[in-house]
Amino acid sequence: MIWNVAILSFITLLETSSAFSPRLSPLTSKTTEGNSLLSISSDDICGAPSIQIRPDLFDRTMVSLNNKKGAKVKKKGSRAKPKGFAGALRDLQMNAFKYTGDVRPGTQSPQRVVNEDGIMRPDYADDGTPKNARATFPWVIEVKTPDEIKKMRAAGRVAREVLDIAGRAVKPGVTTDEIDAIVHAASLERGAYPSPLNYHGFPKSCCTSVNEIICHGIPDDRKLVEGDIVNVDITCYLDGYHGDCSEMFCVGEVDDDAKKLLQVTYDCWVAALNYVKPGRDYKDIGGIIEDYVTPYGFTTVRNFCGHGIGSVFHTTPNILHYTNNEPNGQMAPGHTFTIEPMICEGIAKAVTWPDQWTAATVDGKRTAQFEHTLLITEDGVEPLTGKLDSSPVQFWEKESKVHQGIWTGTASKNSPVA
Repeated sequence: MIWNVAILSFITLLETSSAFSPRLSPLTSKTTEGNSLLSISSDDICGAPSIQIRPDLFDRTMVSLNNKKGAKVKKKGSRAKPKGFAGALRDLQMNAFKYTGDVRPGTQSPQRVVNEDGIMRPDYADDGTPKNARATFPWVIEVKTPDEIKKMRAAGRVAREVLDIAGRAVKPGVTTDEIDAIVHAASLERGAYPSPLNYHGFPKSCCTSVNEIICHGIPDDRKLVEGDIVNVDITCYLDGYHGDCSEMFCVGEVDDDAKKLLQVTYDCWVAALNYVKPGRDYKDIGGIIEDYVTPYGFTTVRNFCGHGIGSVFHTTPNILHYTNNEPNGQMAPGHTFTIEPMICEGIAKAVTWPDQWTAATVDGKRTAQFEHTLLITEDGVEPLTGKLDSSPVQFWEKESKVHQGIWTGTASKNSPVA
């Protein structure tokens, strides 16, 4: 899940773990049956069985999640839809807002809460506000211990499983709210909390960004239609650590221009992933991405960036996806972070909807994005949210000019950190 560059430095100060200071770098599934919310159909999507939500249990789960006794909800600092006069004013803003593309906001279902036994909740689950100590400088980066790396691998695998499940549900006629319900249920079934839920007031368990939506799309009752492209962004919080990943999905058949955008976005991303190695500067990632997409006539978004991740959702380093000279530190073994470029057909500028979350391209043209949580090892990089043997292989992986097939990282298996 990306974050706004303009405020990320401030958020970083608020969110870096207080437990990390002694370890600073110097520069740097299961699926149940019967009562399960999910069901598996024989429909083949991307070479795998499709996952569908059971309407009978969806309504029941919604009521249960929103009416548990003692459930706490966000009280301050929320960017979720307000009530009363403020809500009416927001509705007026939504109606008068000049949308840049074809996507329009739909109706959101009630926000869920998580009170299930055995599921660790992040510190912002109740009031929406992360409560971590401050980072010192942008080049000061936490080095994970072997135990932390083990936990991050587990969180990353869960996030990948959930993302694959969500992707199999993408097809014409499915609403993004149904996908969110699937993500929520799949996360809980694996003992994880869906990290986006109530993070700074975000009202849903994942982000679904369709066509011209760059990021932070809020799931609602809009139905996906043939020809849409959609990014599903998943983060799962398991045993105190976050795993974050996103991927593009085609809704039925898409046009050739969409395929070109997806292919170039994927290839620039993999080129950046291949660059990661101890001793290299984080700032150089952006130049690799921008240099790759520019000859194709595409642009890279500057408003949002990748980020460090661990027990804290967003922290140092800041990963800018465009050419820059920011002093964001050097790569070192034990660093964990995301690379998640947002590439546009047209102008790489964002306009924020009145919901204060959804970011759309200013010209209404389409955009695409991919994301992994990464671990730097002694000799390369490991994708903690890497694809599994059961994960579908998409056309952009088969036809990549940078790496054909599933990208599994550059780290050797006998690397000490790995």
